[in-house]
Amino acid sequence: MNNIRSTLASVWRIAAPYFSSEDKWAGRVLLAAVISIELLLVANDVLVNQWRNRFYNALQNKDWDTFKREMLVFCALATVSVVLGVYQLYLNQWLQIRWRNWMTGKYLREWVHGANHYRMQLAGDAADNPDQRITDDVKLFVAQTLAIGVGLLSSIVSLASFVVILWGLSEVLPLLLFGSDVSFPGYLVWGAVVYAIFGTLLTQWIGSPLVNLDFHQQRLEADFRFNLVRVRENSEQIALLKGEGAERERLSERFGRVVSNWYGIMSRTKRLTAFTQSYAQASVVFPFALAGPAYFVSKTVQLGALIQIAEAFGKVQDALSFFVSAYRTMAEWRAVVARLDGFETSIASAEKLAADPASIHARPAAGREIALPQLLVKLPNGAPLVSVDHVSFRPGERTLVTGPSGAGKSTLFRAVAGIWPFGNGAIEIPPNATLMMLPQRPYLPIGSLHDAVVYPGEAAQFDAARVRDVLSAVGLPQLAARLNEEAHWNRMLSLGEQQRLGIARALLHAPQFLFLDEATASLDEPSEAALYKLIGEKLPATTVVSIGHRSTLDALHQRNIALVRDGDRFTLREAVKVAVS
Repeated sequence: MNNIRSTLASVWRIAAPYFSSEDKWAGRVLLAAVISIELLLVANDVLVNQWRNRFYNALQNKDWDTFKREMLVFCALATVSVVLGVYQLYLNQWLQIRWRNWMTGKYLREWVHGANHYRMQLAGDAADNPDQRITDDVKLFVAQTLAIGVGLLSSIVSLASFVVILWGLSEVLPLLLFGSDVSFPGYLVWGAVVYAIFGTLLTQWIGSPLVNLDFHQQRLEADFRFNLVRVRENSEQIALLKGEGAERERLSERFGRVVSNWYGIMSRTKRLTAFTQSYAQASVVFPFALAGPAYFVSKTVQLGALIQIAEAFGKVQDALSFFVSAYRTMAEWRAVVARLDGFETSIASAEKLAADPASIHARPAAGREIALPQLLVKLPNGAPLVSVDHVSFRPGERTLVTGPSGAGKSTLFRAVAGIWPFGNGAIEIPPNATLMMLPQRPYLPIGSLHDAVVYPGEAAQFDAARVRDVLSAVGLPQLAARLNEEAHWNRMLSLGEQQRLGIARALLHAPQFLFLDEATASLDEPSEAALYKLIGEKLPATTVVSIGHRSTLDALHQRNIALVRDGDRFTLREAVKVAVS
């Protein structure tokens, strides 16, 4: 019961916001229409049940006139059923896509907002493969929530409708045991109840492991798919290292986990299916076993009443056995709910981490410089990494940050960018200041070259002539004619060319503070010097802060600060000031 309450609470937390959103009226109207049609379908089933009584009585009595009339009645009932079924499906699918569209937009906004996606990875939260959460799980949640919800409502209404019919028919055909009438009001109803309880309990006992098995199957499938994508994206390095054999073994091992878990699902599903199919087959003859003896003894009850009893019993038993028939779907649904709940929890944890006043946070600076008055950068496990005491980056100044590999230089840049929350202290940034971080491998989105260069800006902000001029200035004139070409540029271009594009991006956006994290390390030294000179000419007011290991970088900067070992951490200290050549 605790698991059921927890699942229902999670479902409400995930589903309810849509019906209070800006799309709430469309969602509510569509949901009301789907439910109303379901109620009409149940009413139509009641009419069909009554029709069966009359129709089979006409057959038994060889009443031609009644037979013809009931055939026409059936055509009308069947037409209504078809029309209602078609429009229910159409409106259900319409509601699904609107609901899914809203949930996908919500999750995308929350996931990418304020570097939540990055902090979720840092925190190591349970929301593995967010791409699957936003695509597959949202789709399954919407479809299965509607299917289970509407199905449960239909079962409840059907139960209420057909219990009345079945109770009345129990009086027409009294219970006959060992040749004697037994007074047992509503015995057909109670028979259906006992039969359904028996089936429900056994189904839960047999099928309960499927919830965890389905949860793990989705995770393992996503993990295998993710590693296939990694091989595709790093195919050049794998080929150069001749790592195909190692990758095949790694992928085979991960797929082996998929297969192993699938065997567990197969075994448990076989047992569950064996029971549910047997249960369904037995339910066909069970009402006849209860009512048959009385039918053959009684001379007043006709065939139509027996057929009506069988169908009404089936409807009541189906309604009570909803859990049995929908168990496989509900097991998958609970796994989907658990994954989406974990995803939302991870997003909330990332937002809480960013808003924690005890962590690294930004505050407005009094002057025009970025200041780090007292800052301690830590690793996610809480171990100290970098200590900074009264360091600032002044307007128009070029500063080189050096230190051994692993000292935390890049992590310090991430803290300044506001995406590394681990630690304590404040980073003072001038109000409305623009910062740009260029890593060693710049991100180039798939699409046109124009879009890739101006990212994260819009293509319309920068005319093609200006972009072509910048490409030529950074040493890529051969790409100037390919601005409208769409490609996977991170694959097509060398790392050196990608770094030149990164510099071109900085020249177009002209930030007030430009942080270069080994952003020219793949270029030869003369090309590197030429790009730094270009930055100085095109962005004379921009503060440039670089991370690098080459000694030639000293001459390209006015100031050098170094990370030096200080006990269990590295401390940022002023080094020898170097004149610009």
